[in-house]
Amino acid sequence: MSPFPGPPDRDGDGPGAVAARFTGRRAAGVRTLSGSLAEVVLDDGRVVVVKSADGAGAVRAEAAGLRWLAGAGAVRVPAVHGHDARRLVVDRVAQGPPGRDAALRFGRELAALHAAGAPAFGAPPPGGPVEAFIGLAPMRNVTGDDWPGWYAEHRVLPYLRRAVDDGAVTTGEAGVVERVCERLPELAGPAEPPARLHGDLWNGNVLWGADGHVRLIDPAAHGGHRETDLAMLALFGCPHLDAVLDGYREVAPLADGWRTRVGVHQLFPLLVHAVLFGRGYAGRVLAAARSADRS
Repeated sequence: MSPFPGPPDRDGDGPGAVAARFTGRRAAGVRTLSGSLAEVVLDDGRVVVVKSADGAGAVRAEAAGLRWLAGAGAVRVPAVHGHDARRLVVDRVAQGPPGRDAALRFGRELAALHAAGAPAFGAPPPGGPVEAFIGLAPMRNVTGDDWPGWYAEHRVLPYLRRAVDDGAVTTGEAGVVERVCERLPELAGPAEPPARLHGDLWNGNVLWGADGHVRLIDPAAHGGHRETDLAMLALFGCPHLDAVLDGYREVAPLADGWRTRVGVHQLFPLLVHAVLFGRGYAGRVLAAARSADRS
């Protein structure tokens, strides 16, 4: 008997059929989780997740990102079984409670992931598109050699302009962010080589495995500054964040003043949220910009 309430789909294009095509196993049951996610139990007992996306290149970008992260041999990610233009099939992660030991291990593994590097700031994963996504927002992977200039031009200002156009951020508030961009060469800290970033490392994309190992999902992977991933972890709260940072710094100490630069690195994800969800994020954008400008 299938452990899932739904029978496998029979239209040839549903989650069960997609899972069967990319795993080579028959689908024994399907459970719909949302409009874009379904779990499929296979006839050998394994469970996979089928994720759908409408944006052109979104699935390709996610699959390439997961494979690039996995290629570092550091933080674990769900195995990718395959994808087409609209659907991605990956292993399901059996989850457990967060713990300090797992957090320390995750911090060490995240440091190793970053150290695996990238060809340039903004470099997409091998096989990934230039026109990628962060969540539901478009994200262009245009490369650059100078982090402050690249970050301002390709990660902050495009979202700031759209947020102003959409009325999520006022022109006065935008001026505070623009001042931070102008000062980035002095605010950015010591120059660092491009790190291999997850790129959308908020707590919802950190899965605490039942086996004591963290898995990362839904990357917006690209070459960037390692402090951006760490600042994003802190943005909406992460269990045992102090332990994650302790583990990270055991492997890769952070440059002096990194805590004062958190606001600099949070501008990007906060502006993405302002674009996606509106004016409710303007206050946090402004607070991050002012914090950065005081550093």
